[in-house]
Amino acid sequence: MRFTYAAFLFMIWVVFLALIFILLALDLGVFHKDNTKVTMKASLAWTAVWVTLALMFGGVIYWMYDLNVLGVNDHKASPVNAMIDYYTGYVIEESLSLDNIFVIAMIFKYFRVEDRFQHNILFWGILGAVFFRLGMIVLGAKFVENFEYATYVFGAILLFSAFKMMKEGEESEDFEDSFAIRMLGKIYPIDWTIKSGKYLERVNGKLVATSLLAALVVVEFSDILFAVDSIPAIFSVTTDPFIVFTSNIFAILGLRNLYFFLANMLDKFKYMKYSLIMVLMFVGFKMLFVHFVEIPTIVSLIVIILSLLLGVLASLFSTSNKAKNDGIRN
Repeated sequence: MRFTYAAFLFMIWVVFLALIFILLALDLGVFHKDNTKVTMKASLAWTAVWVTLALMFGGVIYWMYDLNVLGVNDHKASPVNAMIDYYTGYVIEESLSLDNIFVIAMIFKYFRVEDRFQHNILFWGILGAVFFRLGMIVLGAKFVENFEYATYVFGAILLFSAFKMMKEGEESEDFEDSFAIRMLGKIYPIDWTIKSGKYLERVNGKLVATSLLAALVVVEFSDILFAVDSIPAIFSVTTDPFIVFTSNIFAILGLRNLYFFLANMLDKFKYMKYSLIMVLMFVGFKMLFVHFVEIPTIVSLIVIILSLLLGVLASLFSTSNKAKNDGIRN
């Protein structure tokens, strides 16, 4: 019986991963097979597609947990609560990914990555993130399951990240001297002058890395660092690995197109950083006091959405005032 239940769970994960890889294959192999600049109109359309798919999958979660498809709900969780947990996890991950977008923009600017190559880099970066986050989520779920103090550890990590974000300045980082680039340099010598659009090139019979591969490696490492924040944050909502993973993955799948939509408007959302700090602090304190105060998931979802809305409205108001003042001075 135990083998059958494990086999059913394994089948669910395989089906979900197969769906994700089919979507990614269509994305790169059909819709973006040529290296071309992603326009704002196209990025907005694709962002809408991924958000719609993510929202629709919430209905799939309800159906699966209501009918206990393949034994996914043997612990008899409410299908409504499972769906709310999924949406809350999705919103948390999507909001925390905004900070990742700022870093990606800095990486592309630092390595002078042409617009037409950026989508390809983000595709492979997110494909790697799928595998890495799967491993982190499985380990995190086991950690939470076996150690009661796990929530305190995760809460402390989130609060540390929030305070660290408060102190971060706007100065650009020297990515060329980062740990990721030093590790890449030990495997392949890096030729910063090659602009062919390939990740590896053969020069004088020797295989060398290009600046595109350097950018990809830094993007991948930056996602690993952001996962250290985002995955513990979702565990504040639910410890169900399937809901944690699906909400996490649907959020990062839309990250690429969200980046292209927001890339040219990042300066207009300068107060979003404080929204993310509020989200991290709220979730961090929630995990620290989880054994003393029970906060319903729907309340968490409302608090997170309101925090993001405040950041958006404050940013737009500030930008509008600045435009008016510039117009008056001119």
